[in-house]
Amino acid sequence: MKVAFFSATKTDKNFFANNSQAAPLEFVFLEAHLSERTAPLAQGFEAICVFVNDDLSEAVIQQLASYGVKLIALRCAGFNNVDIEAARLHKLTILRVPAYSPMAVAEHALALIMSLNRKTYRAYNRIRDGNFTLEGLLGFDIFQKTAGIMGTGRIGLEMTRILTGLGLNVLVYDPFPNQQAIEYGAEYVSLATLYQQSDIISLHMPLLSETHHIIDAEAINQMKSGVMLINTSRGALMDADALIAGLKSEKIGYLGIDVYEQEENLFFEDHSEEIIQDDAFERLVTFPNVLITGHQAFFTQEALTNITRTTIENILDYQQQNIKHDRCVLCEDK
Repeated sequence: MKVAFFSATKTDKNFFANNSQAAPLEFVFLEAHLSERTAPLAQGFEAICVFVNDDLSEAVIQQLASYGVKLIALRCAGFNNVDIEAARLHKLTILRVPAYSPMAVAEHALALIMSLNRKTYRAYNRIRDGNFTLEGLLGFDIFQKTAGIMGTGRIGLEMTRILTGLGLNVLVYDPFPNQQAIEYGAEYVSLATLYQQSDIISLHMPLLSETHHIIDAEAINQMKSGVMLINTSRGALMDADALIAGLKSEKIGYLGIDVYEQEENLFFEDHSEEIIQDDAFERLVTFPNVLITGHQAFFTQEALTNITRTTIENILDYQQQNIKHDRCVLCEDK
């Protein structure tokens, strides 16, 4: 089977080329993101492989179906960029990678916490400039502070394990409690209690209609002054305008994000010689207490190996009509 591989990077090519040699698959790597403009590149392919910022809106789905595409293989866990109803209408099969390395994302969230607190990113630049002063680099002990974790799925559980291990008091919120979080030493509380008591809040929730902009002005107003907010989940969980207002008022003392609501127009590309037109993003990067990374939390050798192998297995399972339902976003028999 030939597979059109959108948003391909050099790293993608290395991992998939090395892991697909024994499989009867031919990946055609395309650097272009999937969109209405680039969808015609899928002509002649029964399957496509896409990533988090590829466009799978109704218009694109309709185009793909008209070209004879039957399978969409997501090399990611989330599928909020997919118009499910349009895909169902056109009888497409959509498979995903439900878990690749919860440790990778949780550890990156921890890296954001540590870097923001101890201001290592600022210290690094100072030392390179020959500035060895310590003023402005004051941090705090995170030991025995209170952390609030929003979402206790695989990544949220891993974050719970890490933070309880570091001696923090961990509060967790999830509409569907997980006993393992309690066994790690966390306490389930209401969202209001988590907001009011947490020194650090880390988001690990899926993007759903009920979680869209869950961090808005009202939520921020309930938080401690100087709170640290971390988001390695989905950008649209946070209202960027509310974040800016919270930073200006100093209600938010630290902000670390690896995701951004409008990131499809920014991340995974080099815009260093362009004028970025996103005013909210440009305002966020001006704050000295904001640390932004470009959706790299998943980017470890172990995670990419798991993503590659699972994606290949998904395509082969589709061919053999032996699909694993925990990986199926949309199947004909589901």
